[in-house]
Amino acid sequence: MRIALLYVRIREEERLLIEAFEKAGVTVEPIDLRTVSFDLAEASRWSAFDAVVDRSLSLTASITAVRVLERFGVRVVNPASAIEICSDKLQTSLALEQAGVPQPRVCVATSPEAAIEAIEAIGYPAVIKPTVGSWGRLVARINDRDAAEAVIEHRFALPSPQQHVVYVQEHVDKPGRDLRIFVVGGEAIAGISRESEHWVTNTARGAVARGIEITPDIADISTRAAACTGADIAAVDLFECPRRGLLVNELNHSMEFRNSITTTGVDIPGRVAQHVIEIARSRPGSSATTPVGAPA
Repeated sequence: MRIALLYVRIREEERLLIEAFEKAGVTVEPIDLRTVSFDLAEASRWSAFDAVVDRSLSLTASITAVRVLERFGVRVVNPASAIEICSDKLQTSLALEQAGVPQPRVCVATSPEAAIEAIEAIGYPAVIKPTVGSWGRLVARINDRDAAEAVIEHRFALPSPQQHVVYVQEHVDKPGRDLRIFVVGGEAIAGISRESEHWVTNTARGAVARGIEITPDIADISTRAAACTGADIAAVDLFECPRRGLLVNELNHSMEFRNSITTTGVDIPGRVAQHVIEIARSRPGSSATTPVGAPA
């Protein structure tokens, strides 16, 4: 069996995944995307892989590499279409809306005047986010008209056209936490709460993680959210709205999990590795004939 892992920097997650594959008897070939080029007329190097796991920190590098590999007929986890949806909050919201998966109300605008209208249509407080970004960066809670005008003016003064797409989300009065659910192969395998006194509950912003029970309702909304993006593996972030119940905030296609293994008691990298191996084995013409647990 031949499996590759794409990266631009080996973090603890990538080390844990490589170890998990090795425990299953599969040797993974780590590939630094900073050191390779793709000849579009020469697929043989890549088509020999039974599966490729994308773990690149660079979104641009991920999408570029995965598009090429899929054109070569390589099965990549996650697929390019899922990466594109999960990495863009607007695309995520559109996919959730189409699938009927509950989420906070969202309005989008592309001019300063329309942005103010969108914020006031949502109502104060409202939340503005960049459509592409992570770790809670550049997320702002807008409490009144003065704040809206100031933030919008700053956004449209920035040179990046991406900042001129104003994604406005309903502010959810969550109970001091949000939930992150790890979905692998259509199953919600583990979950944590991220608790903070600050309204932004990312662990990158100091929130404390605790393991939670996966209830049927949590499993249902999380697996539906992952399914509508086409992701094999995803972290689904949920809000507990006091009025509407569970709502999907966003999804992460290349989730961090090193601090959630002990917290949840679930071998997350082991479950990911096992799912990738199953995908590799199911591929038509796969060379993956070695039993799991035997030397690769």
